[in-house]
Amino acid sequence: MPLSLLQQVPYFAPEDIAALEMLWQKRVHLRRHDFLTRQGQVEQNLYFVASGALRIYYPLPDEEICVGFAYPNTLVVSFPSFVAGKPSDYYIQALRKSELLGISKNDFMQLMEERPHIRRFWYEQLEKALVGKIEREVDLLLPEPAQRLQRVMQRSPHLFQHIPKKYIASYLRMSPETLSRLK
Repeated sequence: MPLSLLQQVPYFAPEDIAALEMLWQKRVHLRRHDFLTRQGQVEQNLYFVASGALRIYYPLPDEEICVGFAYPNTLVVSFPSFVAGKPSDYYIQALRKSELLGISKNDFMQLMEERPHIRRFWYEQLEKALVGKIEREVDLLLPEPAQRLQRVMQRSPHLFQHIPKKYIASYLRMSPETLSRLK
């Protein structure tokens, strides 16, 4: 993870930052449409997006349902697989050329055991992710596409800077034409 971002975490000691920097060393370069994770693969790493954009999607026979995105300065992982050590139900695919930094699950778990501030940071990230997932669940329950779009635009306006509209439409469970009409 970049030093500038780590230094923004007020409770990180210099030793915490040094420990994180030392272990976030696995560099991954993806071209557009390359996969970071495929369905059936067991997720062994947590990734930080340095550049680019990715989508997390669930495949169905006749469509792909976007369930999330990653863009610069965010973490990305097939979370159920990462936590449970079971094959992923999801694909994570680059939407454009992307560079990521990774840390192995074992190294990350050991770091959290050794460093309470890093454990605190991870729990804060999990809390933010859970709140985001609850908000998304509410979005999907709204019957009107315009309401879903409005909520996402208020919560995540940056999405439209990083992610192609056809994937945002899938995320909002509407057609690209409906999204264009509403936008």
